Amino acid sequence: MTTLHNASVRHFASDNYAGAHPEVLAALAAANGGHQPAYGDDLYTEHLGEVFARHFGEGVRAFPVFNGTGANVVSLQAMLPRWGAVIAAGTSHINNDECGAPERIGGLKLLTVPTPDGKLTPELIATEAWGFGDVHRAEPHVVSITQSTELGTLYTPAEITAITEYAHAQNMRVHVDGSRLANAAAALDLPLRAFTTDAGVDTVSFGGTKNGLVFGEAVLVLNPDSASGVDYLRKMDMQLGSKMRFVSAQLIALLEGDLWLRSAAHANAMAARLRGTLDRAIAEGRAPGLSFAQPTQVNALFASLPAAAADRVRADFRFYDWDAATEQVRWMTAFDTTEGDVDAFAAAIISALAG
Repeated sequence: MTTLHNASVRHFASDNYAGAHPEVLAALAAANGGHQPAYGDDLYTEHLGEVFARHFGEGVRAFPVFNGTGANVVSLQAMLPRWGAVIAAGTSHINNDECGAPERIGGLKLLTVPTPDGKLTPELIATEAWGFGDVHRAEPHVVSITQSTELGTLYTPAEITAITEYAHAQNMRVHVDGSRLANAAAALDLPLRAFTTDAGVDTVSFGGTKNGLVFGEAVLVLNPDSASGVDYLRKMDMQLGSKMRFVSAQLIALLEGDLWLRSAAHANAMAARLRGTLDRAIAEGRAPGLSFAQPTQVNALFASLPAAAADRVRADFRFYDWDAATEQVRWMTAFDTTEGDVDAFAAAIISALAG
């Protein structure tokens, strides 16, 4: 097949723009050939359960799926009764970026809470944690948080523990949308279980695609009492792969060694490099009109950039508007972003602002 794109070009729109890590592609090739049982009864999926147990503790049940929306829908469905509701931040992916799938496909109700930084607290959760036993209101049964958040901010283990303790006291469970869980672990310099299993989290949607997989995420049930019927829901929601070994092999390649951490830490470092370069330009008066809306803690930057300058930069680099009304944009780095990519992008931003 003829290559249709320039493989030297990097953009800053999403870590989903990146290709697959070579070690992941090698794992796919290694898992190929011969026959293996279908629908997750293969040796790779069996071994994947052992790999996840090393990171999240014995007793974790892992269910590979195709994508993050599928992981979230299956997780939340498994945690809720038919009349149940999920409390989530207004900025959450399940609220804004899944085309209504949790509600339309999952059949659940989202109760959203405004937050300044994408993070929930027990006090914010309490604003929607009411109406238990009232047949006129969808009953809150789950709190869903994102780590790292959609605004690139981080929960500490203590903050997540406070949420789980409050939720459990209200007879609610806690779900973590972990599409960038690896980036959070790298930034916090903590093992994955430190802010999930050890903090009292019940289920996790574990992300792989944004960290170098071709495709594949996983539903992780950390508390066996928090979710039921995942096997059936995964099939109902069209997330059960017949050739499951190819999803599992990728996740094994990511998690059996330190690839997950190397890749996430590199993406974070490239975001920090970009932020540092632009902060210096702002301090030196070389970036008029540029400011940042949130701290840069992982591989996401949220900047206020005049629209005219943004259009000039987009001539060479793709990125998304986050809030066009306030001229806020989002820049993302990935496992394959290089220092040269960052420096060229920063120079283009500074030049566009000067022009």
